[in-house]
Amino acid sequence: MLPGVGKGDARAVHRTRVASRRLRELLPVLQLDGGVAAELGRRLRKVTERLGRARELDVLLTLLDELQQSGRYDQDTLALVASAISQERAAARKRLLAKLPVTELRRLASKLDRIADEPLDRPPEADRTAAARAWRWAVGARIGRRARALKAAIDEAGAVYLPDRLHAVRLAVKKFRYAVELEREIARDEKLTPHLRTLKRNQALLGRLHDRHVLIDRVRQLQASSAPPDLGVWRRLDALLAALEDECRRLHGRYLRESAALLSVCDRIPGRPPAASSRRAG
Repeated sequence: MLPGVGKGDARAVHRTRVASRRLRELLPVLQLDGGVAAELGRRLRKVTERLGRARELDVLLTLLDELQQSGRYDQDTLALVASAISQERAAARKRLLAKLPVTELRRLASKLDRIADEPLDRPPEADRTAAARAWRWAVGARIGRRARALKAAIDEAGAVYLPDRLHAVRLAVKKFRYAVELEREIARDEKLTPHLRTLKRNQALLGRLHDRHVLIDRVRQLQASSAPPDLGVWRRLDALLAALEDECRRLHGRYLRESAALLSVCDRIPGRPPAASSRRAG
Protein backbone atom coordinates (compact mmCIF):
# COMPACT_ATOMS: atom_id res chain seq x y z
CA MET A 1 0.00 0.00 0.00
CA LEU A 2 2.95 2.38 0.45
CA PRO A 3 3.09 3.66 -3.16
CA GLY A 4 -0.57 4.60 -2.79
CA VAL A 5 0.09 6.38 0.50
CA GLY A 6 2.69 8.51 -1.25
CA LYS A 7 0.07 9.49 -3.84
CA GLY A 8 -2.58 10.22 -1.22
CA ASP A 9 -4.79 7.31 -2.31
CA ALA A 10 -7.63 6.99 0.20
CA ARG A 11 -7.76 3.18 0.09
CA ALA A 12 -4.00 2.89 0.62
CA VAL A 13 -4.10 5.28 3.59
CA HIS A 14 -6.92 3.27 5.14
CA ARG A 15 -5.31 -0.15 4.57
CA THR A 16 -1.95 1.04 5.91
CA ARG A 17 -3.58 2.46 9.03
CA VAL A 18 -5.51 -0.78 9.64
CA ALA A 19 -2.28 -2.76 9.20
CA SER A 20 -0.53 -0.58 11.78
CA ARG A 21 -3.34 -1.23 14.28
CA ARG A 22 -3.27 -4.98 13.70
CA LEU A 23 0.50 -5.09 14.12
CA ARG A 24 0.19 -3.19 17.39
CA GLU A 25 -2.21 -5.87 18.61
CA LEU A 26 0.20 -8.64 17.59
CA LEU A 27 3.50 -7.26 18.91
CA PRO A 28 2.85 -7.64 22.66
CA VAL A 29 2.20 -11.39 22.36
CA LEU A 30 5.31 -12.14 20.33
CA GLN A 31 8.39 -13.30 22.19
CA LEU A 32 10.49 -10.29 21.19
CA ASP A 33 13.10 -8.42 23.16
CA GLY A 34 11.26 -5.90 25.34
CA GLY A 35 13.17 -2.92 23.96
CA VAL A 36 12.58 -3.97 20.35
CA ALA A 37 8.85 -4.50 20.95
CA ALA A 38 8.51 -1.14 22.70
CA GLU A 39 10.30 0.72 19.91
CA LEU A 40 8.24 -0.96 17.19
CA GLY A 41 5.06 -0.26 19.13
CA ARG A 42 5.98 3.41 19.45
CA ARG A 43 6.71 3.74 15.73
CA LEU A 44 3.51 1.93 14.75
CA ARG A 45 1.45 4.13 17.05
CA LYS A 46 2.91 7.19 15.33
CA VAL A 47 1.91 5.74 11.96
CA THR A 48 -1.65 5.10 13.19
CA GLU A 49 -2.04 8.59 14.61
CA ARG A 50 -0.56 10.50 11.67
CA LEU A 51 -2.55 8.58 9.08
CA GLY A 52 -5.67 9.14 11.17
CA ARG A 53 -6.11 12.80 10.25
CA ALA A 54 -5.99 12.15 6.50
CA ARG A 55 -8.20 9.09 6.89
CA GLU A 56 -10.85 11.06 8.78
CA LEU A 57 -11.13 13.63 5.99
CA ASP A 58 -11.28 10.89 3.34
CA VAL A 59 -14.16 9.31 5.25
CA LEU A 60 -16.02 12.63 5.47
CA LEU A 61 -15.77 13.15 1.71
CA THR A 62 -17.01 9.60 1.09
CA LEU A 63 -19.92 10.23 3.46
CA LEU A 64 -20.79 13.49 1.69
CA ASP A 65 -20.79 11.65 -1.63
CA GLU A 66 -23.20 9.07 -0.18
CA LEU A 67 -25.47 11.84 1.09
CA GLN A 68 -25.44 13.49 -2.33
CA GLN A 69 -26.36 10.24 -4.06
CA SER A 70 -29.21 9.61 -1.62
CA GLY A 71 -31.03 12.70 -2.91
CA ARG A 72 -32.39 13.46 0.56
CA TYR A 73 -30.23 16.51 1.21
CA ASP A 74 -29.76 19.90 -0.40
CA GLN A 75 -27.10 19.41 -3.11
CA ASP A 76 -25.72 22.96 -2.99
CA THR A 77 -25.21 22.73 0.76
CA LEU A 78 -23.43 19.40 0.48
CA ALA A 79 -21.22 20.78 -2.31
CA LEU A 80 -20.30 23.75 -0.12
CA VAL A 81 -19.28 21.48 2.77
CA ALA A 82 -17.43 19.09 0.44
CA SER A 83 -15.43 21.96 -1.05
CA ALA A 84 -14.28 23.12 2.39
CA ILE A 85 -13.31 19.59 3.46
CA SER A 86 -11.50 18.93 0.17
CA GLN A 87 -9.29 21.95 0.80
CA GLU A 88 -8.63 20.74 4.33
CA ARG A 89 -7.76 17.25 3.04
CA ALA A 90 -5.26 18.62 0.51
CA ALA A 91 -3.47 20.48 3.31
CA ALA A 92 -3.60 17.40 5.56
CA ARG A 93 -1.98 15.23 2.88
CA LYS A 94 0.91 17.66 2.55
CA ARG A 95 1.42 17.64 6.33
CA LEU A 96 1.22 13.85 6.37
CA LEU A 97 3.97 13.37 3.81
CA ALA A 98 6.11 15.99 5.56
CA LYS A 99 5.77 14.37 9.00
CA LEU A 100 5.52 10.74 7.88
CA PRO A 101 7.38 10.31 4.58
CA VAL A 102 6.99 7.04 2.71
CA THR A 103 10.73 6.39 3.20
CA GLU A 104 10.13 6.22 6.95
CA LEU A 105 7.28 3.77 6.44
CA ARG A 106 9.51 1.63 4.23
CA ARG A 107 12.21 1.52 6.91
CA LEU A 108 9.65 0.37 9.44
CA ALA A 109 8.33 -2.29 7.05
CA SER A 110 11.89 -3.50 6.43
CA LYS A 111 12.49 -3.78 10.17
CA LEU A 112 9.35 -5.90 10.54
CA ASP A 113 10.43 -8.05 7.59
CA ARG A 114 13.81 -8.71 9.17
CA ILE A 115 12.20 -9.77 12.43
CA ALA A 116 9.79 -12.08 10.59
CA ASP A 117 12.66 -13.66 8.64
CA GLU A 118 14.97 -14.22 11.60
CA PRO A 119 15.71 -17.96 12.00
CA LEU A 120 14.26 -19.41 15.16
CA ASP A 121 16.30 -21.59 17.47
CA ARG A 122 14.81 -25.07 17.78
CA PRO A 123 14.59 -25.80 21.50
CA PRO A 124 13.80 -29.26 22.85
CA GLU A 125 10.24 -30.48 22.39
CA ALA A 126 9.32 -29.81 26.03
CA ASP A 127 10.59 -26.24 25.76
CA ARG A 128 8.70 -25.68 22.52
CA THR A 129 5.51 -26.90 24.15
CA ALA A 130 6.02 -24.57 27.11
CA ALA A 131 6.74 -21.64 24.80
CA ALA A 132 3.61 -22.34 22.76
CA ARG A 133 1.56 -22.55 25.94
CA ALA A 134 2.97 -19.24 27.15
CA TRP A 135 2.21 -17.59 23.82
CA ARG A 136 -1.37 -18.84 23.80
CA TRP A 137 -1.74 -17.70 27.39
CA ALA A 138 -0.62 -14.21 26.34
CA VAL A 139 -3.22 -14.11 23.55
CA GLY A 140 -5.93 -15.37 25.90
CA ALA A 141 -4.99 -12.80 28.54
CA ARG A 142 -5.15 -10.03 25.95
CA ILE A 143 -8.60 -11.13 24.80
CA GLY A 144 -9.79 -11.11 28.40
CA ARG A 145 -8.41 -7.59 28.92
CA ARG A 146 -10.02 -6.33 25.71
CA ALA A 147 -13.36 -7.90 26.68
CA ARG A 148 -13.30 -6.22 30.10
CA ALA A 149 -12.41 -2.88 28.50
CA LEU A 150 -15.35 -3.17 26.10
CA LYS A 151 -17.81 -4.01 28.86
CA ALA A 152 -16.55 -1.04 30.88
CA ALA A 153 -16.91 1.28 27.86
CA ILE A 154 -20.47 0.09 27.22
CA ASP A 155 -21.34 0.61 30.88
CA GLU A 156 -19.77 4.09 30.84
CA ALA A 157 -21.68 5.07 27.69
CA GLY A 158 -25.01 4.17 29.26
CA ALA A 159 -28.22 4.89 27.35
CA VAL A 160 -27.72 8.62 26.75
CA TYR A 161 -26.35 9.86 23.43
CA LEU A 162 -22.85 11.03 24.36
CA PRO A 163 -20.60 10.98 21.26
CA ASP A 164 -17.25 10.83 23.07
CA ARG A 165 -18.31 7.82 25.14
CA LEU A 166 -19.77 6.06 22.11
CA HIS A 167 -16.49 6.67 20.30
CA ALA A 168 -14.73 4.95 23.21
CA VAL A 169 -17.06 1.96 22.74
CA ARG A 170 -16.19 1.89 19.03
CA LEU A 171 -12.46 1.83 19.74
CA ALA A 172 -12.93 -0.91 22.35
CA VAL A 173 -14.95 -3.01 19.86
CA LYS A 174 -12.20 -2.61 17.26
CA LYS A 175 -9.41 -3.64 19.65
CA PHE A 176 -11.41 -6.61 20.93
CA ARG A 177 -12.14 -7.69 17.36
CA TYR A 178 -8.46 -7.62 16.38
CA ALA A 179 -7.54 -9.72 19.42
CA VAL A 180 -10.26 -12.28 18.65
CA GLU A 181 -9.18 -12.43 15.00
CA LEU A 182 -5.66 -13.19 16.18
CA GLU A 183 -6.96 -16.06 18.32
CA ARG A 184 -9.03 -17.45 15.45
CA GLU A 185 -6.00 -17.43 13.18
CA ILE A 186 -3.83 -19.17 15.78
CA ALA A 187 -6.39 -21.73 16.91
CA ARG A 188 -8.20 -22.05 13.55
CA ASP A 189 -11.40 -21.96 15.57
CA GLU A 190 -14.37 -21.25 13.29
CA LYS A 191 -16.65 -21.09 16.33
CA LEU A 192 -15.36 -17.56 16.76
CA THR A 193 -16.68 -16.49 13.35
CA PRO A 194 -20.27 -15.62 14.45
CA HIS A 195 -18.87 -13.55 17.32
CA LEU A 196 -16.59 -11.72 14.90
CA ARG A 197 -19.57 -10.96 12.68
CA THR A 198 -21.30 -9.34 15.67
CA LEU A 199 -18.21 -7.27 16.43
CA LYS A 200 -17.79 -6.18 12.80
CA ARG A 201 -21.47 -5.26 12.51
CA ASN A 202 -21.34 -3.10 15.61
CA GLN A 203 -18.01 -1.56 14.67
CA ALA A 204 -19.56 -0.51 11.35
CA LEU A 205 -22.67 0.84 13.09
CA LEU A 206 -20.65 2.87 15.59
CA GLY A 207 -18.38 4.00 12.76
CA ARG A 208 -21.36 5.42 10.86
CA LEU A 209 -22.49 7.21 14.00
CA HIS A 210 -19.01 8.62 14.65
CA ASP A 211 -18.56 9.79 11.05
CA ARG A 212 -21.82 11.72 11.14
CA HIS A 213 -20.93 13.32 14.45
CA VAL A 214 -17.57 14.43 13.04
CA LEU A 215 -19.37 15.85 10.00
CA ILE A 216 -21.74 17.74 12.29
CA ASP A 217 -18.73 19.36 13.98
CA ARG A 218 -17.27 20.33 10.58
CA VAL A 219 -20.55 21.88 9.43
CA ARG A 220 -20.76 23.91 12.65
CA GLN A 221 -17.20 25.13 12.13
CA LEU A 222 -18.09 26.14 8.58
CA GLN A 223 -21.11 28.04 9.87
CA ALA A 224 -19.03 29.89 12.44
CA SER A 225 -16.28 30.79 9.98
CA SER A 226 -18.47 32.23 7.22
CA ALA A 227 -17.68 35.91 6.82
CA PRO A 228 -19.67 37.90 6.15
CA PRO A 229 -22.58 35.71 7.34
CA ASP A 230 -25.02 34.65 4.62
CA LEU A 231 -28.44 34.07 6.17
CA GLY A 232 -29.56 31.75 3.35
CA VAL A 233 -26.44 29.59 3.61
CA TRP A 234 -26.72 29.58 7.41
CA ARG A 235 -30.28 28.26 7.24
CA ARG A 236 -29.38 25.55 4.74
CA LEU A 237 -26.50 24.44 6.94
CA ASP A 238 -28.89 24.41 9.91
CA ALA A 239 -31.25 22.13 7.98
CA LEU A 240 -28.36 19.79 7.17
CA LEU A 241 -27.33 19.74 10.84
CA ALA A 242 -30.87 18.88 11.94
CA ALA A 243 -31.07 16.01 9.43
CA LEU A 244 -27.67 14.63 10.50
CA GLU A 245 -28.60 14.86 14.18
CA ASP A 246 -31.84 12.96 13.52
CA GLU A 247 -29.85 10.23 11.78
CA CYS A 248 -27.42 10.06 14.72
CA ARG A 249 -30.34 9.53 17.08
CA ARG A 250 -31.65 6.69 14.91
CA LEU A 251 -28.22 5.05 14.79
CA HIS A 252 -27.88 5.45 18.54
CA GLY A 253 -31.18 3.64 18.99
CA ARG A 254 -29.83 0.77 16.88
CA TYR A 255 -26.70 0.66 19.00
CA LEU A 256 -28.77 0.41 22.18
CA ARG A 257 -30.59 -2.59 20.73
CA GLU A 258 -27.27 -4.17 19.72
CA SER A 259 -25.41 -3.53 22.98
CA ALA A 260 -26.78 -6.69 24.59
CA ALA A 261 -25.26 -8.75 21.76
CA LEU A 262 -21.90 -7.04 22.32
CA LEU A 263 -21.99 -7.85 26.02
CA SER A 264 -22.88 -11.44 25.20
CA VAL A 265 -19.80 -11.75 22.97
CA CYS A 266 -17.65 -10.41 25.80
CA ASP A 267 -18.99 -13.13 28.10
CA ARG A 268 -18.75 -15.91 25.51
CA ILE A 269 -15.10 -15.18 24.67
CA PRO A 270 -13.64 -14.76 28.16
CA GLY A 271 -10.02 -15.18 27.07
CA ARG A 272 -9.14 -17.87 29.59
CA PRO A 273 -5.61 -19.23 29.24
CA PRO A 274 -5.57 -22.58 27.38
CA ALA A 275 -3.77 -24.33 30.24
CA ALA A 276 -6.61 -23.56 32.64
CA SER A 277 -9.15 -24.87 30.15
CA SER A 278 -7.18 -28.09 29.77
CA ARG A 279 -7.10 -28.66 33.51
CA ARG A 280 -10.86 -28.28 33.76
CA ALA A 281 -11.38 -30.59 30.83
CA GLY A 282 -9.15 -33.21 32.50
